Amino acid sequence: MNSYGLWIQGAETAGESVRTVHVPFDGAPFAAVAEAGPAQTQAAIDAATAAAPTMRDLSRAQRSAILRQARQLLLDAKEEFAVIIASESGKPLREARLEVDRGAATLLFSAEEANRLAGEEVPMDAAAHGAGKMALVIREPLGVIAAITPFNFPLNLSLHKIGPALAGGNAVVHKPASATPVSALRLARLFAEAGLPPGALNVIPGPGGRVGDLLVGHPAIAMVTFTGSADVGLALRAKAGLQRMTLELGSNSAVIVAADADLEDAARRCAAGAFANSGQVCISVQRILVAEPIAAAFEDALRDAAAQLPIGHPLDESTAVSSLISPAEADRVAAWVAEAGGAAVRSGRATIAPIVLRGVPDTARVFADEVFGPVVSANSFRTLDEAINRVNASVYGLQASIFTKDLATAFRAARRVHVGGFLINDVPQFRADQMPYGGVKRSGTGREGPRYALEEMTERKLICWNVS
Repeated sequence: MNSYGLWIQGAETAGESVRTVHVPFDGAPFAAVAEAGPAQTQAAIDAATAAAPTMRDLSRAQRSAILRQARQLLLDAKEEFAVIIASESGKPLREARLEVDRGAATLLFSAEEANRLAGEEVPMDAAAHGAGKMALVIREPLGVIAAITPFNFPLNLSLHKIGPALAGGNAVVHKPASATPVSALRLARLFAEAGLPPGALNVIPGPGGRVGDLLVGHPAIAMVTFTGSADVGLALRAKAGLQRMTLELGSNSAVIVAADADLEDAARRCAAGAFANSGQVCISVQRILVAEPIAAAFEDALRDAAAQLPIGHPLDESTAVSSLISPAEADRVAAWVAEAGGAAVRSGRATIAPIVLRGVPDTARVFADEVFGPVVSANSFRTLDEAINRVNASVYGLQASIFTKDLATAFRAARRVHVGGFLINDVPQFRADQMPYGGVKRSGTGREGPRYALEEMTERKLICWNVS
């Protein structure tokens, strides 16, 4: 079992306490990790504040080069990071390897955006009184950005915040999820090896109430970028005041399966989209609305696809479904399923076998709320308008999708479903790391994806001069 200190000012340092990180599947101890208190949190903020001018002064080429070097180092250490991710989060190893690949892509997109960061000329003489003047809008870093990240994608979701922040010339204070801090601490050392100035990235694991709450509203923090539950995000938003925020919050992703859809393909994709990482994905397929004529056949195909997913230890190469992040989460998911009239098949410490429910009320928590577990509900519909209205009835709006061979049907749904992203003939669980990603309603505000995050992580400044 390895030990990790906090990462402040480019060096490992002791914390206020030490937490043991366990493998969620069987509870085996994996690492001993220092956790920050108020003093260490302030030290990290001070280190980032001191490093911010250095980051601001780096050229675009220098920032891009650091990010490219970090990408190469990450690829060189791919298996090490994959084992860390699988061990601390319970994600199957083959999914963890994909996360490392995606993290490397996020770094590459961030490096490219560092070189593209530019402003624009303002046509001053478009106004009569602007004749004889010229103006430019330039993009400047905000300063210090706090990144608060979740457990389910501990590497890539961290890089979606850290990569664009550094590309824009900011310094970062990163608070990873308490359950999955090891990948973040290893990543900080990787960035140091890539040439990032000391203090530009500080990593301080610790409880949200002891660390995260100190970052939100702190006068030295220019922006907070947060991924987590809607309730926590809304509480942070209320505390932030004028502090800039990006919030990637909860979801309840829906799929519409039209009568003309390729049934087998839709069922296979929905099973993969519902049960990857035991359903612990913000855009996991949670509710499926199926046209009445094919509902029974679709459910059979979905159950067959779910039954073929091997369950086991996250480090087993054959495992497709492992465990939830904790026994408490497994207890919660099982209780929600029982409320809906189903039964969860549990094994080990926190493992629940994939569950397909049919005909549950739209008001049941497994259908209306974010279940964040290996549960999908399939209900039938009669008309497309009915399906669209039921999708839109959710308080969430991150991503949704439709399966159909009819282009008019596809685009009618795409235009009317109120979400941040809509997919056609694929599941809403799909995400490419360069695309704009974010939601509406209780799913949050702002967009991720390096290009779009960088817009939020830099400030526009007008420079105008009299040339007459």
